[in-house]
Amino acid sequence: MGFMKASESINADAYSSDEQRWAAVLHRDSGADGVFYYSVKTTGVYCRPSCASRPALRKNVSFHASREAAEQAGFRACKRCRPNAPALAEQHAAGVAKACRLIETANEMPNLDALAAAAHMSRFHFHRVFKSTTGMTPKAYAAARRDQRVREQLPRHDTVTQAIYDAGFNSNGRFYARAVETLGMAPVNFKSGGTGESIRFAVGECALGSILVAATDKGICAITLGDDPDELLRDLQDRFPKAKLVGGDKEFEKLVAQVVGFVEAPALGFDLPLDVRGTAFQQRVWQALREIPPGSTASYAQVAAQIGAPKSTRAVAQACASNAIAVAIPCHRVVRNDGGLSGYRWGVERKQALLDREAASQGARDGERPTSLDTGRRP
Repeated sequence: MGFMKASESINADAYSSDEQRWAAVLHRDSGADGVFYYSVKTTGVYCRPSCASRPALRKNVSFHASREAAEQAGFRACKRCRPNAPALAEQHAAGVAKACRLIETANEMPNLDALAAAAHMSRFHFHRVFKSTTGMTPKAYAAARRDQRVREQLPRHDTVTQAIYDAGFNSNGRFYARAVETLGMAPVNFKSGGTGESIRFAVGECALGSILVAATDKGICAITLGDDPDELLRDLQDRFPKAKLVGGDKEFEKLVAQVVGFVEAPALGFDLPLDVRGTAFQQRVWQALREIPPGSTASYAQVAAQIGAPKSTRAVAQACASNAIAVAIPCHRVVRNDGGLSGYRWGVERKQALLDREAASQGARDGERPTSLDTGRRP
């Protein structure tokens, strides 16, 4: 994936000129579908840019902002690409959404043939479209939903076994084989809100305000930023209400100093172990974020493409919002397609400050005059 330098602009108007629109028609660019339509005066029809029909002569082609505009100009819909019907991408999205609802409400995983039939696709085509849209196979999606159900059920049931079966696992063995990966701790500890787990923590100050660093024996499990140290600690307690929270000793404070040092000078890199807890999809996203170098940014769509799920932009955004390890898993380096800053769990101002710091740090490292970031545009 080609990440964007923080100072580079992003062209949000890929089809703003007639030349760009004509190029999209010649390349049958499905990404332009719905953005504009084109008509052919010699046939009297209008089409989607991705229409498979043989291209007309340029002099006979006009462009329209909407299908209504094309029809008002006297053109009728092409019978091949059916521009007056929902776009193929919309049809696929609707089919995948229906399959997801079936998976979520079924007691047992529906077979692939049943899911494909519900989505009105062939078995092979459905599998490919589902993975492209959600970022995972139907089987992996069902497993992720089942994992989510067990996380929801464990605190509500008297026994772990009862929660396992209510969540859709048909054997104890299958659940326990991957329980720690699913929950981040032993099931009995998760059920009791982290009872038995020891989490060391320390709160300090950095250029971005208060910072809390927490770690288990596996590695750092939280880096949070804010204005109120007590609020950061309450947030940690809410995540692990029955875990044993232990104030950091001098050795742990050295680790916190390393984290603060990374915030202050991101070009130094981050090589501390992490205890990352999330679904398989979230972990794929978070790993992709760690591959974005300091001084660069990527759009949500680019991250989705990087993990092999180009249509899962919204899910990528949700995974970024769920990240509890600030800076080390750099969700602040993900921006909108137009280069603008979107929401950030710890405040857009901090996101801007982190990007400014990284852009300046990278510029100085490259021997250039440091520049400040202005939502992806050169100042």
